[in-house]
Amino acid sequence: MMRQYELVERVQKYKPDANEALLNKAYVYAMQKHGQQKRASGDPYISHPLEVAAILTDMHLDESTIAVALLHDTIEDTTATRAEIDELFGEDIGRLVEGLTKLKRLDLVSKKAKQAENLRKLLLAISDDVRVLLVKLADRLHNMRTLEHMKAEQKARISEETMEIYAPLAGRMGMQDMRDELEDLSFRYMNPEAYETVTGRLDDLSARNEGLIKKIEDELRELLVANGLVDAVVKGRQKKPYSIFRKMQSKSLSFEQLSDLYGFRIVVGDIPSCYRALGIVHTRWRVVPGRFKDYISNPKQNDYRSIHTTIVGPSRQRIETQIRTQLMQEIAEYGIAAHALYKDGQTGEKGGGELLPRESNAYSWLRHTIESLAEGDNPEEFLEHTKLELFQDQVFCFTPKGKLIALPRGATPIDFAYAVHTNIGDTTVGAKINGRIMPLVTRLNNGDEVEIIRSGVQVPPAAWEEIVVTGKARSAIRRATRVAIRKQYTGLGHRILERTFERAGKIFTRENLKPALHRLAHKDVEDAIAAVGRGELSSLDVLRAVYPDYKDERITVKPAADEGWFNMRSATGMMFKLPDQPKVVLPGVAGERDLEPLPIRGLSANMEVTFAPNGAVPGDRIVGIMEREKGITIYPIQASALQRYDDQPERWIDVRWDLDQANKSRFPAHIFVNTLNEPGTLATVAQTIARLDINIRQMSMGSNRAADFSEIEMELEVWDLRQLNQLLLQLKELDCVSNVKRVYD
Repeated sequence: MMRQYELVERVQKYKPDANEALLNKAYVYAMQKHGQQKRASGDPYISHPLEVAAILTDMHLDESTIAVALLHDTIEDTTATRAEIDELFGEDIGRLVEGLTKLKRLDLVSKKAKQAENLRKLLLAISDDVRVLLVKLADRLHNMRTLEHMKAEQKARISEETMEIYAPLAGRMGMQDMRDELEDLSFRYMNPEAYETVTGRLDDLSARNEGLIKKIEDELRELLVANGLVDAVVKGRQKKPYSIFRKMQSKSLSFEQLSDLYGFRIVVGDIPSCYRALGIVHTRWRVVPGRFKDYISNPKQNDYRSIHTTIVGPSRQRIETQIRTQLMQEIAEYGIAAHALYKDGQTGEKGGGELLPRESNAYSWLRHTIESLAEGDNPEEFLEHTKLELFQDQVFCFTPKGKLIALPRGATPIDFAYAVHTNIGDTTVGAKINGRIMPLVTRLNNGDEVEIIRSGVQVPPAAWEEIVVTGKARSAIRRATRVAIRKQYTGLGHRILERTFERAGKIFTRENLKPALHRLAHKDVEDAIAAVGRGELSSLDVLRAVYPDYKDERITVKPAADEGWFNMRSATGMMFKLPDQPKVVLPGVAGERDLEPLPIRGLSANMEVTFAPNGAVPGDRIVGIMEREKGITIYPIQASALQRYDDQPERWIDVRWDLDQANKSRFPAHIFVNTLNEPGTLATVAQTIARLDINIRQMSMGSNRAADFSEIEMELEVWDLRQLNQLLLQLKELDCVSNVKRVYD
């Protein structure tokens, strides 16, 4: 266990003017408060905060952060209070210790909403002071290093949480070495069999190639010195087990097929020397095509800068080489902990004339993520989006004006549009990539110039959510979809309420609904009206809530002699006309029922109905339109054809599905599929449809303006909306399909 004087000496090595009294006081206080407490390993509990502090001294953090590390468990696990710590150490340290206390129970639980709320707390605390993150990560690292003393169930749970949250968060903050160690430790407990296999293979490889890394180091160093880079430092290493396992999994390779198991780092004095070293290495050894990345010119979002190149180097070994300056090396190792912003707020020149900005990109990303908390997503969506952004590697694209946009790998022009601005994403209708019009599903590559084509009447389709990869885009699309659907339901609900109130001799207004909202259990008027449109709230219930003394009186009006049509008030509360010899049989028209949506039995014998040209399927929110001599035509609420009847409210019928499970029927639906124009595509699509027990009733196929694509329109027969959505999802996953959507009109 580290002694008191040893801790002080560690800090004074990199900060000679450190506040020794503060460190001594924090050490003694923590020692006294933890007293005889023990860890699961049997070691004194105080050994844990001491090791956390030691990890932070390796990052050269200031004495206040080291003091927080010593005290971080005192409020949670001892009799210490926030007031006591404020009095002894100051409010700044007290606030940080309390912030870490609130994050104590950040455990992975079965309910995603709980985990998401915990992640919110973590990110909010970090956004207030980034030192919370540094102490929390050091705390987690030491816990993972001593995890063997925990129960098997705890090992798996803590490792999973570390792999999902803490390791990628460390990576996003630029602390790559810490991320690597957290991933390796988690890998050991999450998949012990694979861990043993990979480490065993690596041990065998090291034994066979003993001295190889040293040999390559020497040869690289001699080459650089001979060409004038006398201060160049070369360091080689074997790649980590988890890094190797992840590559084997992602690229479906065996261990024997891996060729770049060694990595070498070249550290030089300044940026011009980086490019000189690159030229020397490329001149001496053959470059592996497609394995060059310049993160000095285009830094990663976490401030990482370096030149990456893979060569067939000494001993004909395929090796990855990273070339950087000493400052870049510090940022690569310690991330935001190395950033001048967190070293007493100073910025300035450091090594090779490089300037650090006032705020790191990593911390800017964190603040951007925090802003998304205010967007109104539910906890599960927030968790999903945050994990997506934590894990993704990046590509760098440009706007036509040259602005750099960093996106996750696999991003599309839709992601690009939302990264520029939410309003641009919402109004996107097309994109030009490097001057050529390309599909919105195109994956962007490094260096692409993307120009977004917009339309003021565009509403982002819900299907876009399956195309995009960024959390911001998914969140915005879901929000726009909810707004659009709510607008449709609100419009329908308003028309239903107007007719219901009119039949009762009343006038419906939003103002007279406000006082009755508490009776309807809705927060605002728009919510209540939309609930009527969705069929969740009866229009008669709204009428009774607004006019409690209202009594329902059903009447039947005799036929008009000149027209031969009946005006009836049905049990649905909807006024409509039926021909002299009606084709539509309405069950329970004269019955004494509450005014509720009229049930239909699909295409059963007792109710003759027709469906809109492109169909409706069980699961769709539907409405009926009375049509002379045709009866009722059923439309899904999304059908734009309904706009033709906006000025004819008397023709609208509120209907709902009422299926006969004993005699199930298939229902018509239309889809549009855009496919690659190549042999076997149609067969692949048809087989996918057949496997889901869906019938193709009719199909037409034509050529796209782009010769590489074909357009297929299909009329299908499906059991319900769930089956149809399953088909759309599976078709999207086919390599030969570039786009698929349901057609409502």
